[in-house]
Amino acid sequence: MVMMLKKSGKKSKKRAIHYPRLALLVLSLAVAYLIFHGRDFSPFHNALLALGYFGTFLGGLFYAYGFTAAPATALLLIFGKEQNILTAALFGGAGALIGDIVIFFFVKNIFNDELCRLSHTRIAKIIEKEEKKVFGRFKKYVIALFAEFLIASPLPSEVGVSILASIKSMSLKKFAVIAYVTHTIGILIILLIGKWI
Repeated sequence: MVMMLKKSGKKSKKRAIHYPRLALLVLSLAVAYLIFHGRDFSPFHNALLALGYFGTFLGGLFYAYGFTAAPATALLLIFGKEQNILTAALFGGAGALIGDIVIFFFVKNIFNDELCRLSHTRIAKIIEKEEKKVFGRFKKYVIALFAEFLIASPLPSEVGVSILASIKSMSLKKFAVIAYVTHTIGILIILLIGKWI
């Protein structure tokens, strides 16, 4: 009887999720995508347009999250015709920065232990070895540039923020400057496209 209990205890350990917080994050992003995918955002757009530059700030905040980046991008394209694009980019960048700081806090403080464990897995070590072969001593710069591209673009910022947050020397202050500048440039490009089309 005792042997059976020990065996069943071993089986339950094997079935346990190794990275529960990361799994929950991925699941919540998938659910949010399913909820927001294909929705009509006209009332949302109209409400934010009526708010002026505060609406641009909120649009930037939604731009920072992968599951609301598409409607926020559409909104920013509309703002490009309606507002001064430099002022709008500064407000939108500030909103996106708030969103990024929330992601940065979660990755740095809540997911940190799981990311450390993940970095010691066999797959992570193989990927790291291949990165060193391809990029050599420029690896950290290439990865940082890739993260900044993800943050600036309408692609999911969560990945770019997570990459920067995983850098041990990355302080909140340094991250805030990088995130604000890259988001502001990305939003400025979208506003310019909106002005031209």
